[in-house]
Amino acid sequence: MFVRQGSLNITDYEISEVPDMVEKFIYENFDKCTRSHKEDMGELIGLPYPYTVPSISGGFQEMYYWDTYFTNVGLILSGRTEQAKNNVDNIIYLTDKYGYMPNGNLTRYLKSSQPPFLSLMVRDIYDRTGDSDWLKTAAAALEKEYNFWCVRRSTVCGLNRYGVNREKPGCEGMDVELSKRLGINPPIETAELKIEHFIASCESGWDLTPRFEFEAFNYAPIDLNCLLYALESNMAYFCGETGAANAGEWQKRAETRAELMRRLMKNADGCFYDCNFNKNRLSPVFSAASLFPLFVGMATAAEAAAAVKALPRLEEKYGVAACEKNSIPGNYQWDYPNGWACLQFIAAEGLLKYGYTEDARRIAEKYITATDGIFAETGNLWEKYNVIDGTINTRNEYKLPPMLGWTAGTYLYMKRLLGTAEPQRAMHP
Repeated sequence: MFVRQGSLNITDYEISEVPDMVEKFIYENFDKCTRSHKEDMGELIGLPYPYTVPSISGGFQEMYYWDTYFTNVGLILSGRTEQAKNNVDNIIYLTDKYGYMPNGNLTRYLKSSQPPFLSLMVRDIYDRTGDSDWLKTAAAALEKEYNFWCVRRSTVCGLNRYGVNREKPGCEGMDVELSKRLGINPPIETAELKIEHFIASCESGWDLTPRFEFEAFNYAPIDLNCLLYALESNMAYFCGETGAANAGEWQKRAETRAELMRRLMKNADGCFYDCNFNKNRLSPVFSAASLFPLFVGMATAAEAAAAVKALPRLEEKYGVAACEKNSIPGNYQWDYPNGWACLQFIAAEGLLKYGYTEDARRIAEKYITATDGIFAETGNLWEKYNVIDGTINTRNEYKLPPMLGWTAGTYLYMKRLLGTAEPQRAMHP
C-alpha cells in the first residue's frame, strides 16, 4: 500500500479570508515573481510558459527546480493553480530537452540537477485538473527523469546519489568558488574529485552541508532516495490513471528501494542516515533529511515514532535546524542553527501524514512566529532564519537575499495547518 505522494490535502486557501500582514504581502507580490522569456538570451534558457522565480528583484531571477515545488504550494493555496501548472510544464519542457531537469534555466546550471520533486508537482496539478491527457505527457517526462537518476547517478550499493554532468559547461573554476564559500584562503588545490563532491553538494540543494563530510559524491542521500521512492510510487498511481500496463513494475521498484534503504541507512536509533557507500558507514550527522521517509510516506509506524523521538536533536525555539549541532568544521549554511523554509514544510507535512498533528502544529507555530517577527522588523521575507533566536542572524555563504518563493509557500501552508483543527491527511502504510 502506498501513501498519496502529493501534498496540500489541507483545504485550499480562500482568498476572501482576511490575511494578516505577511499574507497581504504575499498576495500583493506573488505575481511580481512571474517572468516570461520564450527565447534564449545569453546564458538564460528560454521557457515556453511564464515561470516563477524565488525573488521579486535582485538575485535569483531564474526558475529553480526544487524551489518550485514549495513555491507551487503557495501558488495553489493563493488561487494561482494555472501559474503552478505553467511552472510544471516548463520543468517538463526542460526534462524533454535535456533528459533531466537542470538546477535552473541557466546554461551554467546544466552541470547538475536538483532534488527530483517533479512527480509530487505533477500529482498536485493532476489532483486539481483531472487532465489524463496532460498526465500522459507528464508521465513520459518523469520516465526520462527516472532514467537520468538511475543511469547517471547510480552507485555500487544499488541506491542513487547526487553527482555532476562533467560534459556540461560550468565546472571550470569550481575550486575557487568552493574556497570562497567555505572561507578557505588560499584556494584549495584543483582536484577533480573535490570538484565532483562540491557539485554533487550543489545538486543536493544543500550547498553546503556537513551531512556529507565534503564527500557528497560518495554518499547515497536519504532525501534523494526518498524522492525517487515517491517517483516510483507516483508512477504506479499514474499508470493506473492513464491505463498503462506497468503499474505493478513501478510499485515493485518502490518496494525494493524501501527495503534497500532500510538495510543500508537505518541506524540503531531507528532513524535513517545518509550512507557513505565508499566507506560502508553512515553519516555521523543527524539532519532534517531524516524526516523525508515520513514526508513521502515510506516510513513504517515504528520508523516514524523513532524520527519523532529524535526530533529534539533538531528542534529549537523557532523551528527545525538543517542539522543537529555538530563539531564538523566549515561555514556550512545548511547546518545548525539555520532553519530553511522548505525543511519546516517537510517536517510538518511528514508529521501530519503519520498522525503527529500536535507536533506538526508546534513546528508551524514556531515558523509563523519567526517569520512574523522578522517581517515586522525588516518588511520582507527571507530564505532562512536562526532557529535559536528567530532572527536572520544566520550562517551564510553568500549575502542573505530577501525571498518570496518557498518562504511564501511554506508560510501559507503553515497558516492553513494552524487554521484547520483536524487536517485530513492520507493514511500511511
